[in-house]
Amino acid sequence: MVQFDGLRPARLKVGIISAGRVGTALGVALERADHVVVACSAVSHASLQRAGRRLPDTPVLPPPDVAAAAELLLLTVPDSELAGLVSGLAATSAIRPGTLVAHTSGANGVGILAPLTRQGCIPLAIHPAMTFTGSDEDISRLPDTCFGITAADGVGYAIAQSLVLEMGGEPFSVREDARILYHAALAHASNHIVTVLADALEALRAGLRGDELLGQQCVDDQPGESPNASSDRWPARRWRTRCSVGRPR
Repeated sequence: MVQFDGLRPARLKVGIISAGRVGTALGVALERADHVVVACSAVSHASLQRAGRRLPDTPVLPPPDVAAAAELLLLTVPDSELAGLVSGLAATSAIRPGTLVAHTSGANGVGILAPLTRQGCIPLAIHPAMTFTGSDEDISRLPDTCFGITAADGVGYAIAQSLVLEMGGEPFSVREDARILYHAALAHASNHIVTVLADALEALRAGLRGDELLGQQCVDDQPGESPNASSDRWPARRWRTRCSVGRPR
């Protein structure tokens, strides 16, 4: 059973199912916090390569063996595979009572872990609210990333918060019945950010003339005429006039 120093997790033996973009990034972050990734599972060639690169000292084992070795088990499979994985692990009885079991699904709370909770595991939902590309930048971006956490009780919340803080993240609580709405809101915002960025790039391209951006005079003004001046001295109409996008020629 996992031992705790107050409500702070002790140094934990971590197992990861599976070694994808999310799982390996979290594994590196946890090892930097002095936890030890003792086993991971990987099936695809890409996952095997990623595990070898990011977690070179971690053996690749079948999921039941990963679960049996772990004090903290991270389930980082796609949402569509999570329920089946949980049921399969419960059927093997490989996970010891008292094991922390955390998934990274945004749309699910701890209810989906019920088959393992009934076997004495401590269920946690820890969702990093960022897009993972598979590059090493994922690891460097984890610090200051917000993590939506859900747990079955106050002790679980404290453990989840501690784990997130150890990885450098910013934990915030999401109610069990609000997980679907939370996930939908993130997806909605992400999709619109992509659209806004695409539109911004299109506008920049339209405003380029040679190597110079039209409207550069906006940052080359005389003293006293800075755009940082008060709004009554720099009304929006002056921005539109002086920083207008070039007309098609």
